[in-house]
Amino acid sequence: MGFRFRKSIKIAPGVRLNLSKKSASVSFGTRGLRHSISTSGRRTTSIGIPGTGIYYTKSSKIGNKLGNKSPVSGDYTDPYQEVVEFEEALEYIRSFHKECDYAYDWESVAKEPPPFNQGEKGPNEILALEKLESFRPNILGRLFKFLDAKQRDELEKEVQKAQEEDKKLYQAWEKRKKISHSILDKDIEAYMAVLQDIKFCNELTDFINSFKFQATDPYSMIIDCDINLEDIIPTHYKTLTKTGRLSVKKYNKTDYYAKSKSYVPSLILRIARNIFGLLPLKSVVINTQTRVIDTSLGKPMNITILSIRIDKNTLDKFNFDLIDPFDALTNFEHNVRFLKTKGFQGVEKLSN
Repeated sequence: MGFRFRKSIKIAPGVRLNLSKKSASVSFGTRGLRHSISTSGRRTTSIGIPGTGIYYTKSSKIGNKLGNKSPVSGDYTDPYQEVVEFEEALEYIRSFHKECDYAYDWESVAKEPPPFNQGEKGPNEILALEKLESFRPNILGRLFKFLDAKQRDELEKEVQKAQEEDKKLYQAWEKRKKISHSILDKDIEAYMAVLQDIKFCNELTDFINSFKFQATDPYSMIIDCDINLEDIIPTHYKTLTKTGRLSVKKYNKTDYYAKSKSYVPSLILRIARNIFGLLPLKSVVINTQTRVIDTSLGKPMNITILSIRIDKNTLDKFNFDLIDPFDALTNFEHNVRFLKTKGFQGVEKLSN
């Protein structure tokens, strides 16, 4: 598998336009501190301290977030379809652990041959030259020489553009080669560069407010993540009445917290699968934090609700389609306290 990089175009000093299949973004800043704004409405701030093995990223969504909506909407929707979508959304947040976003073979990336040999024409230039050489003026071009010259000039410009594209293609290969060798050499700073470049767990940005990474050695890492609970776990559920009408009722405390009991560990197992699929680590400590209201001060504060040390060998043995995410925690050293009528409670982080 080749390493996935976004197409990045420099538009001003310190400012780049980043293009991918799903979205585009503008990033700006300096080494160690960068900001990006995506067309999807996501803003990301990345802070890294070169040489320390510490990297932090924080994301926020502009506009509406996934999560609780008003139980009553002014727009008509089919009741059956609304119930189906609600149940699918519930299943989605309970099934994060069933997927993994990365599966990189760094040895294969390191052995990837160049897109073309230096000193030879690249694939884009070859195609552009074929178009130029096969060009024949149409009847207007034969009658009006300036039209013929204009068309040839445009094709020659396409050749120059193709040469630049081939240059970027070769540079991207060189970058993949360099990073893959650094990863295989267990270079911690390369780990952080990959996490930042690939936008780790980008598919989960609506559910995770921020990440902080610290590589303690080439084989282990600590991840602190702030996750969404109150904006994700629905306070109301939807069903159909016997007459086919939509019924929206509020969850009781036990049922409400039962949803978070599945959601949190499922999300954490997905993070663990992703980090092991991306980097050659053997274990990871994931400290999961969420926001609660400190009633003594009346202000929001972050508490740790799950701290777990996951080793890759054990995780690889799971049948992810059949496990209960919360029950799966017992396979690892962990701190968690869950009460049926109060949900997750604060716990101590595991020692490094």
